[in-house]
Amino acid sequence: MRTRLLLAFLLVAAVSAGTTAALTYREARNAVLKTAQDTAVTSFRDHVQQTAFGLPMQAGADLDDVLRDIARKGKPHPWVVFAEYGSLRASSGENPVSTVITPELRRAARANPHGSFERVVKDGVPYLTIAMPMVFKASPNSLLPSGLVLYAVMRMSDEQVNVDALLIAARDGALPGIAVALIPGLIAARSVLRPVRKLHQAARSMGNGRLDTRIPVRGSDELADLARTFNESAKQLERSVRELREAEERARRFASDVSHELRTPLAGMLAVTEVLDEDADNLDTDTARAVRLVSAETGKLAVLVEDLMEISRFDARAAELNADEVEVAEAIRKTLQNRHWTDDRVRVELHGGIRARLDPRRFDVVIANLVGNALRHGGAPVTVRLRTASLSPGPPVLITEVMDCGSGIRPESLPHIFDRFYKADAARTRSAGSGLGLAITLENVKLHGGTIRAGNRPEGGAVFTVEIPLHTEEADG
Repeated sequence: MRTRLLLAFLLVAAVSAGTTAALTYREARNAVLKTAQDTAVTSFRDHVQQTAFGLPMQAGADLDDVLRDIARKGKPHPWVVFAEYGSLRASSGENPVSTVITPELRRAARANPHGSFERVVKDGVPYLTIAMPMVFKASPNSLLPSGLVLYAVMRMSDEQVNVDALLIAARDGALPGIAVALIPGLIAARSVLRPVRKLHQAARSMGNGRLDTRIPVRGSDELADLARTFNESAKQLERSVRELREAEERARRFASDVSHELRTPLAGMLAVTEVLDEDADNLDTDTARAVRLVSAETGKLAVLVEDLMEISRFDARAAELNADEVEVAEAIRKTLQNRHWTDDRVRVELHGGIRARLDPRRFDVVIANLVGNALRHGGAPVTVRLRTASLSPGPPVLITEVMDCGSGIRPESLPHIFDRFYKADAARTRSAGSGLGLAITLENVKLHGGTIRAGNRPEGGAVFTVEIPLHTEEADG
């Protein structure tokens, strides 16, 4: 921005200096040329009027002498005088005909009995050409042409030198002016950019979390108004963020407190429902159905409470990663065996020999949640695939894919699939899970430094892809 301001300031200075120099040069040039031109025209007219010519004229030494006499009296520079009378041509110089006199000047001389003049450049040399016809005064208001026209040709080399000197002076005066304009340009740019730079630093500081950042306000111009607006906005933002954090902390504390309070009564309820489940076969049909329903709902409530407590630990940043080197394929098989998912509903494509530093318990939760979610909401068979890949830049990654053969995830649901309590099917008000499984899965993957993506396969069905940086004890050592 400093460069743009300086360039703009220099452009304005250059345009101003150039315009001033051009106007000054034009006026001075016109004054120099007009002075020489007026002097020559007036002098030539006077000398012509004071000279008597006998008509009709004939070529001879007398005519040449008269022309030389007029030429010697030339002002402000010597002239070369030419005479044209019918077919007669004579001059004060060596050539009776001038190559500088133009047909336009000859036509103007015949049309204007008071004379005409013209500036001509011939072979790079400037000339002033003057045409003065000889006339008879028939009456006070009537002039009759005699047919004799005298021409004066005067070099204007000295005037051209003066004009060139004026041009050089105008140029040499404009360039230092532009250079001098750089100093106030720097001062102006600094005065403008200093508040902008402070605003940039304050915005970056706020972006880094320092919401108490403020800008000193000086003056009463537009930049000062901008600083005041920024400070007011920062104050409002700080207040809003503080209120949101307090509300989030209250909600987190509430969920954690409720979960802790529910654990003890739920433990007793689970113990009772286990006893009731064992005796359900000895009860009548309606009572047995009610007992089994209460037992199932109590189990769901226990899962929900455990999930809420887990989420609370993530929110409080109290979740820890207890990493150990594990054989990943064997860990996945153990997860499936513990959930009795060893039948045809779940297929595995696991490459043995892949070892990685993982938290066995949290990785078990990731696989269990993804496979359980696929079995509940997708379609069997569910495929679990394990592989590694090398990314550039970065370390190799462990890639775990869980795919089902269901109808897939609706496109509008994909951005929210890992949100807490989100239901991809709006008509489904209850489900076998707590609604926090995928959210907990996401947090566990993040805790490993990895990423998780949800998508749909071209051939149908949903696919969840987990990528975790592959760190082994050999790599760490």
